[in-house]
This record gives sequence, C-alpha cells and structure tokens, in this order.
Amino acid sequence: MIEKADVVIIGGGVNGCALAYELASKGINNVVIEKNHLASGATGRCGAGIRQQWSTKENATLAIESVKIFERLSEEFGEGIGLRQGGYLIAIHDEDDMKQAEKNVKMQRFLGLDVDILEADEIKEVVPILDVKGMDAIGATFCPTDGHADPFKTTYAYARAATKKGAKIYRFTEVQGILTENGKIKGVKTSKGTIKADIVVNAAGAWSKKIAEMAGVTLPNVPYKKEIMVTERMTHAFDSMVISFKDGIYFSQQEEGQILGGIPPPETVTGYETTPTLSFLRHMSQTLTRYVPVLKHINVLRQWTGFYDVTPDALPILGEVKGLERFIQCNGFSGHGFMLSPMVAKLLAELITGEKTSLPIGRLKLERFEKMEFEREKSVVG
Repeated sequence: MIEKADVVIIGGGVNGCALAYELASKGINNVVIEKNHLASGATGRCGAGIRQQWSTKENATLAIESVKIFERLSEEFGEGIGLRQGGYLIAIHDEDDMKQAEKNVKMQRFLGLDVDILEADEIKEVVPILDVKGMDAIGATFCPTDGHADPFKTTYAYARAATKKGAKIYRFTEVQGILTENGKIKGVKTSKGTIKADIVVNAAGAWSKKIAEMAGVTLPNVPYKKEIMVTERMTHAFDSMVISFKDGIYFSQQEEGQILGGIPPPETVTGYETTPTLSFLRHMSQTLTRYVPVLKHINVLRQWTGFYDVTPDALPILGEVKGLERFIQCNGFSGHGFMLSPMVAKLLAELITGEKTSLPIGRLKLERFEKMEFEREKSVVG
C-alpha cells in the first residue's frame, strides 16, 4: 500500500470510482479504499435506472447533466456500460399527483428536458403490457431519454479507466480511522496501513455516517433497508421503466428479458439488517400483477436487499464541512446515487482542484440541515 496520496476516497461504489477517474484525469494522485469488492454496496444492488424527472431543480440538473455524460462513456472508455434509453413512465393517480406532475414538468422543461404529460389512453402506447385501470392511473409523465445502464459495467469501466491514469484502488481494505490535526485532514488509517493525505472524500454510501463519526462529524443520514427482485426471462415486451410515487413500485424489463423491480417492504427497517422477507415478495407480487396481470404466470428467481442512504430532504450531501478542512462529503443520495454519479464526480473533482464548479453545489452542503429549512425532494420511489 502506498504511504501518501493527494486524495483518499472512501468507498468503491460508482461515485467513488467515477471521482477517482475524474481526479486522475486532472493529474491528481488519488486512492480508493473499499472494504469489499467494487460495487458491493448500493451501486451493485440498485435497479439500474437513470431518471431525469425530479421535483427539485438540484436533482433534475444533476441528472440531466449526468445523462449527457452517460451517453458518451462507452466511447470514452472503449467498453460498453449497458446504456439503454427507453424512457421512464411515471404514473399519475389523482388530481394531487397531477398538480405536482404539472409543476415538475414545467421546471424540467425550463431546464431543457424533453418530457410530456400523457393522458390515460396514451399510456399503453408507451408500455403496451400495462393495465391502466389496474394501476389506477389517470395519466403519466414520460421522458424518452431516461433509461438504464449496467451499474457493474459502469463502475468497473470507471475503475479501469482511473487506474490506467494512475489511481490506486485497494479492495477488501477497511477504514479504521480518519487522521486529523488542528481542524485539518491528515490521512486515513486502514486495515492494511496508513495513508497520509490532505483531502479525504466520504463516498461510503450507507456507511458514510459511520465514516464521518470517525472524524467527529455528524451526518443526518439514515440507512433504510430496501428489497428488490428479478423474474425469469420472458419475451421482450417493453423498454421503459415504470414507476409510481404513490404505490412506491418501480420495474423494468432487462435486456435479457427478466423483469426487475422493487417496492418498499411493508415493515420500515432502518439500520444494517439484510434479511430478505416474504412480506416484500408478497407485496411486490400483488402490486406488480395489478399493474401487469400477465406477469402472474412468471416465476421470481431471486430477491436481495440493499440500503438507501437517506437524508432529511432526500438530496445528496456534497462538499466540505464546517470545522474540518478538506473532508469532502459525497453521500446521502437517498437511493439515487447511480444515476447522479457522472456529474457529481465531475463537480467534486472541480471543487477539489480549486476550479469553479460547472454547477453551483453550495445548497447541497451539510450545513443546510443546521436550521432544518429546506425543500424536500418529492419524486422518491422504492
């Protein structure tokens, strides 16, 4: 293990590896520390969706700019990331939903996004397999450039590109302490040795709160257990991700034919509990077959758990913290870290190198929670 680096990044998910790549591209000597294998946390357990339809300008802007980067990554890396842009169809169930959808679409169009509100009888033109009456929808929003990418291919492509440019990645290495002195970062103590560094990035997903505590910093993040399942393969039927904020469900058909999706389990569980439940499977099956009755004939092959690293406003925490110089936060994505990662990595790399960031990120700093005055992201699913 090397003894010194310019930047130590804690967490080998897509955000940590993307940041390693962006920093290495700028000539910054950096190290990624991952306690397991790459993408072993939320990145490798997510639904692989890429969505630009949000209620807050911050999330919408990060997502729109991230899609522009996703669209060029395969060519940039010389290897595929599994990008498929079949759109996101978001169900609208009642007049309150419709008012929020109209507000969201107005803001999203202002930002330049191609997004529409569909009438109920137009939904099956996008996803023919749906039962509009069964899903109790009066309409939907649809953005054709939303879609999917492969979280593993994307993360490993970033990691390989980063190491080619000089970044170091240490897998199966656990962080045991953050070294500080007089309000400044001095390095990281790991299970395989100590690395001196003036900058540390906390990109540890659901474990970010514990990492921050090592440096005496308190994050408001809470880990929530989530569950997801995948079926056997079936004939290709639709391209879009279907989601509902009211029912909490999301599902899509993978390139190989499986239906993959999730829904909040009936019992809310915080902490690091990982046992899959029958109650999730029953709730997911009942809701999914209400949306798509034909799926009652298909078998579930596997289910698994993961974590949302949730903040009080469901927006990420990005940037430095008060009282400890150069301790950079990159966490609190509340279930949406994969889809925001390309632009987040670019912005944090700019911040670390002292450049003017391409987008303002001051409103996403930890300090916004001091007065608990913020706008909560309403477009959260799962």
